[in-house]
Amino acid sequence: MSSGKGQREAVFPTRQALGSTKTRLKGAQTGHSLLKKKADALTKRFRTITHKIDEAKRKMGKVMQQASFSLAEVQYATGDIGYIVQESVKSASFKVRAKQENVSGVLLPAFEADIQQKSNGASGSGGEFALTGLSRGGQQVNKAREVYTKALKVLVELASLQTAFVILDEVIRMTNRRVNAIEHVIIPRLENTISYIVSELDEADREEFFRLKKVQAKKKEKAAAGDRERAHMQKRLAGDDTDDDDDDDAENHDTPAAEAEADDKPADAAAEASTAGKKKKKKKNKSAANTNNDDDAQRSKDLLSGGKDEDVIF
Repeated sequence: MSSGKGQREAVFPTRQALGSTKTRLKGAQTGHSLLKKKADALTKRFRTITHKIDEAKRKMGKVMQQASFSLAEVQYATGDIGYIVQESVKSASFKVRAKQENVSGVLLPAFEADIQQKSNGASGSGGEFALTGLSRGGQQVNKAREVYTKALKVLVELASLQTAFVILDEVIRMTNRRVNAIEHVIIPRLENTISYIVSELDEADREEFFRLKKVQAKKKEKAAAGDRERAHMQKRLAGDDTDDDDDDDAENHDTPAAEAEADDKPADAAAEASTAGKKKKKKKNKSAANTNNDDDAQRSKDLLSGGKDEDVIF
């Protein structure tokens, strides 16, 4: 039988599987306890039966020895009376009754010897053999009858004990196999399965906790970014309002200066007009001088070219 150490069942690690496995483990432990008690009770009864069998065998040896001696005395006194006994038997005077005894759920057979009482008050086969050997050896015949009746009772008791012994031996072995299987295979396997499921669930809880922390951290970061953005927008809005106020103040302060500049504009315009006229005059004089210089250069070129032509002709 392989040990269940290190083995586990192939289950999906869920809380439902954990609950069902714990229920199975509890049932296995309860069954192990009951089977252990049953095995102990059967073992105790087995030892008692073993002791009784030992006593019955010793008693049977003594009784059978006495029965053999008494039969020898009868045969010595009366001779062979077997044919007389067979002819005189009409009905069974010795019967065996069987009943069952429940020991921790195991039915054990129990046999009892039932000796029929005859009409003349004698027990056993005394009615048929009351006068057997009366002429000679009648006392030895009665003694042999009593001894053999006692021997039959001992044999029936011994048969009952031996039958119970065989049945108990088989049941105890089977019960011990079940106890060992539950103790060394089933319970360790269920415990390993529970440990596996618990570890997997703990790991899942840690992963879920870490995930929630990350989600919470991201939410906090988003909230902080939103707060910073709102604060920045508020600062910008506050700065724009301040600039508008400054512009209004500047316009209000610059109005007298603008009026003064407006008063000075006619004088500046006249000065600028006179300066522009002077510049135009200078440009015209310069362009006229350039034109005269170009005309003189052209004339000199024409004169030089005319002289050359004349030299070539002559």
